[in-house]
Amino acid sequence: MRIQSSPAALLLAAAAFVPLASCAGPSAQTRADTQYVARDVNTLYNLAKDRLDRNQYALAAAIFSEVERQHPYSPWARRAQLMGAFSFYLAREYPEAISSARRFISIHPGNRDAPYAYYLIAISYYEQMSDVTRDQSVTRQAQVALNEVVRRYPESVYAADARLKLDLVNDHLAGKEMEIGRFYQRRRQWLAATVRFRNVVDSYDTTTHAPEALMRLTESYLALGIVEEARRSAAVLGNNYPESRWYTRAYELMRRHGGVQATGTD
Repeated sequence: MRIQSSPAALLLAAAAFVPLASCAGPSAQTRADTQYVARDVNTLYNLAKDRLDRNQYALAAAIFSEVERQHPYSPWARRAQLMGAFSFYLAREYPEAISSARRFISIHPGNRDAPYAYYLIAISYYEQMSDVTRDQSVTRQAQVALNEVVRRYPESVYAADARLKLDLVNDHLAGKEMEIGRFYQRRRQWLAATVRFRNVVDSYDTTTHAPEALMRLTESYLALGIVEEARRSAAVLGNNYPESRWYTRAYELMRRHGGVQATGTD
């Protein structure tokens, strides 16, 4: 099975809880609405699960909330709370999913399903990430939430997936830094540009943006007249990415400035 191929699949695997033993009749399952009608916990939970299975996610979330509201002391109230958060996630109502999962954690911090709730929060942030031309505050929230999953539950299946997601999150944040750095370069604001490129090298050195950042640092330092720092950046680039096209460009820059010996190339 390819159950871990997507966040939704991973969450669904953990959320595939069986309905209550006593099933509601067909008529009860076909008159779902969110108006308050007192129902036994079996009927309500199975009705919500039925709506979830029918991909009526927002309605399922509302009915799961009713389980908790009408039967707050039932063992199924806790399960319904988490299933409601999952339903919000599937409906792409991410703020509601995050809020519901956080509420679950605050009420049941030591529950065995807490890792699921933390992962649900992280994935809800992750799926809201915007492209690098836009504000990255949600991406940073995703980074924090994914790191929290890894920190708290390092051996879990959720942590394994969170580590993979973190690679993309970090690449995203590095891409934003690169975009801003290139913007400063175009305006010939070299010092501001070096700050951004240096942040990529220092904080996101394992991302795909590191080679370009080192080349851009070489450019910016040369523009500032700081030749020794330019040599150092080019040398790091040559040592770590000798086959990169960015190294070829940095090598040419240093050759024109008489500093080619510092790149590690004869």
